Amino acid sequence: MARATSLLLATGLTALAQPAPQQESWPSRSVSVVVPFAAGGTTDMFGRLFGQGMQEKYKVPFVVENKAGAGGTLGAAWVARAKPDGYTLLVGTASTQAIAPFVYKDPRYDADKDFVAISLFAKVPNLLTVTPKLPVKTVGELIAYAKSRPEPLVYGSSGVGSATHLPAELFQMMAGIKLVHVPYKSSNDVAAALAGGHVDLAFDNITFAWPLAKSGTVRAIAVTSTERSPTAPDLPTIAETLPGFDAPSWHGLFAPAGTPPAVVEQIAAEIKRIYGTPEMAAKLMEIGAVAAPITPAEFATFAAAERIRYRDIVAKAGLQPH
Repeated sequence: MARATSLLLATGLTALAQPAPQQESWPSRSVSVVVPFAAGGTTDMFGRLFGQGMQEKYKVPFVVENKAGAGGTLGAAWVARAKPDGYTLLVGTASTQAIAPFVYKDPRYDADKDFVAISLFAKVPNLLTVTPKLPVKTVGELIAYAKSRPEPLVYGSSGVGSATHLPAELFQMMAGIKLVHVPYKSSNDVAAALAGGHVDLAFDNITFAWPLAKSGTVRAIAVTSTERSPTAPDLPTIAETLPGFDAPSWHGLFAPAGTPPAVVEQIAAEIKRIYGTPEMAAKLMEIGAVAAPITPAEFATFAAAERIRYRDIVAKAGLQPH
């Protein structure tokens, strides 16, 4: 009996002396970076810049998957249901994380509870553009022209509840004018309608709209950020005419709720590294974006504040969830 007890004790001590099994380091296999919009757009570009930087360092594939549809909610819902292990990530925007909860009856996810915020990539001002057929060149002239007409001006967007829709709602409320909304399937469709004079004005991110303005396809009037864009420094802000106006686009990274905090912090540090290089700064300058990496806690606070802001805009505009 004593011998058996000694043997068990020795066995237990030997087991205690063994090192604990090492946890698998992240990433050890392919990572899916879900972009909830079509390939070729601004959100897609930010996802690919992130994926490229991560792949170069970790030598594993970071595969961008475009899961477009329903204003970005289809892709966001996909990530919300994914395993929270750091191998499925979402490139989220104001549309998916701040606007969708208030314009869709059932977006199929809870933007607050179903995700963990990792970091912003960048902020991108929107441009207020008009058809070249409209006899206005400033925000003040546009407002005066809208007020002088018996019929309201028409604006296009890439969909109800999109980040190109809500700035127009905010604009008409603050300007005291009435606009008619015509939603299209994509920014390309809106640009074609604007160039042809089928709509009078539109809001879209500077990355997409500025090249069109430089070519004369549309006329740029102002930027929606509170500060002028270094990419188009001669363009005033809408806030210079309507103090307090602020409606930029933003892009950042999210993961399913429950993703290990260590992985979240690791990815956030990598975003800061990737978006902090001089090469990246120069590239972002070309497209009108401003790098804005922040900590997961700061990003969570930012996203929550954005939800409150857009909730109030939706409520004041009287938009009904659909």
